[in-house]
Amino acid sequence: MSISDKKQAWQDAVVAKNIAKAPERKAEFRTTSGIEMERCFTPGFDYPEYEDNLGFPGQYPFTRGVQPTMYRGRFWTMRQYAGFGTARESNERYKYLLQAGQTGLSVAFDLPTQMGYDSDAAMAAGEVGKVGVAIDSLADMEILFDGIPLDQVSTSMTINSTAAILLAMYIAVAEKQGVSPDRISGTIQNDILKEYMARGTYIYPPRESMRIITDIFAYCKDHVPKWNTISISGYHIREAGSSAVQEVAFTLADGIAYVEAALKAGLEVDEFAPRLAFFFNAHNNLLEEVAKFRAARRMWARIMKERFGARDPRSMMLRFHTQTAGCTLTAQQPDNNIMRVTIQALAAVLGGTQSLHTNSRDEALALPTEDSVRIALRTQQVIACESGAADSIDPLAGSFLVESLTDQIEKAATEYIEKIDRLGGAVEAISRGFQQKEIQDSAYAYQRAIETEEMIIVGVNRFTIQNEPQPELLKIKEEVEIAQKKALAAMKAKRDEAKVREALATLEKAAKGTDNLMPPILGAVKAYATLGEIANVLRDVFGVHRETVVL
Repeated sequence: MSISDKKQAWQDAVVAKNIAKAPERKAEFRTTSGIEMERCFTPGFDYPEYEDNLGFPGQYPFTRGVQPTMYRGRFWTMRQYAGFGTARESNERYKYLLQAGQTGLSVAFDLPTQMGYDSDAAMAAGEVGKVGVAIDSLADMEILFDGIPLDQVSTSMTINSTAAILLAMYIAVAEKQGVSPDRISGTIQNDILKEYMARGTYIYPPRESMRIITDIFAYCKDHVPKWNTISISGYHIREAGSSAVQEVAFTLADGIAYVEAALKAGLEVDEFAPRLAFFFNAHNNLLEEVAKFRAARRMWARIMKERFGARDPRSMMLRFHTQTAGCTLTAQQPDNNIMRVTIQALAAVLGGTQSLHTNSRDEALALPTEDSVRIALRTQQVIACESGAADSIDPLAGSFLVESLTDQIEKAATEYIEKIDRLGGAVEAISRGFQQKEIQDSAYAYQRAIETEEMIIVGVNRFTIQNEPQPELLKIKEEVEIAQKKALAAMKAKRDEAKVREALATLEKAAKGTDNLMPPILGAVKAYATLGEIANVLRDVFGVHRETVVL
């Protein structure tokens, strides 16, 4: 038997084995005309360049996907991002989404929660519950997940500066449900570097923030093994105006910085790397986005193997969540956003995402209504069940255009990473404003292309409608902030203040020393210390970051 025949036989066996373990997906693969198709098309291995860059799905360098059968085994996690107003209102939305067929939760927190302020803080005025759910203490977290079994649902939390606090709250809620930490699964974003370059919800200086992150890595390795301890995010880099190449390059450069920090903290690469996850944006250029995802997977596999000496194949896998592009949504003719989101979601699926959020049509105007959220979720379900895109393991592999784009994105992104390395790494490059300047230049060029009509945005600079009617919008009432402040005051009146002071003092001592911060944060959370109180202890010890002005 030739080498190619052996490889094909092995792949067929793996496919059969994985499909046998996933009875919810039909093994047959036929078109609507009854034409029987192969589940996985593979190149002829007479060409070494194909073997080096492509290989099989589920095998290094993972260009074609991180699982041997991809969506032939099971669909991606359909994880709609949601959160607004009070914990009770968001809890009702989560239950609605789960009943509608969503397979994972994704929590949006309001700005005060993201920035480490309680709802009664002066800095929180006017922002409570506006762009996400307000969480002040464990009491709010208990309400947020009331009636939702945390051993059965995977939860992603978009939180960075206060990620350790929110993770501690989630662990505490699970324990109250009788679920041990080793049984819960999910992801915290926990990616602070992109906050400095693209988003701005940072609190502490970079060095101290990196300490918190590596403490989370170490704690979860021993206590919460199913948890993805970081979601290294290109999404916000792209939202800030980067190109696809910059999104890949700056995201992977951040990933390199996190791995280096963890190694410096004494962790072994194969101890923590399998729990790293990534978060990417999906834009309108269908084939460029597909190639972007494939290039990112291949690059990360090589970085982990060749640069960091990882041996566990799971350490080399770039597993990622995708969200469709918020910055492409238009306030004009918002129904057009349904088509944009469909194209973007299809790109994510064809590119091999593990998890997907589809934006709603009205998000350029307000938080989405239930009708809009349902349409967004149905978009994923139609792609999964009706489009045929999930029937083949890697349907676009071997396309001259896609393979060429993949190679070119990899080459250009690698050049960026090499430039960042020469500057001293991602943290040093951020401190010099390198990535910020590159993103700003890209954003400016993009906007100029729209203004000059070099780039057509339907309904904005072409095919417009005069006096178009406004859709019905979801609005967060001022009463939400009032109610949240009252609930916070009531909780403080009932808690044991001596226990709170003791827990916060323990945290302060750990922050001034070298102990892992997660146990004292968990202790403070269980004593019902508020998010703001915990964040303020760390502010007092670590200080706060001041933004570098890029001229």
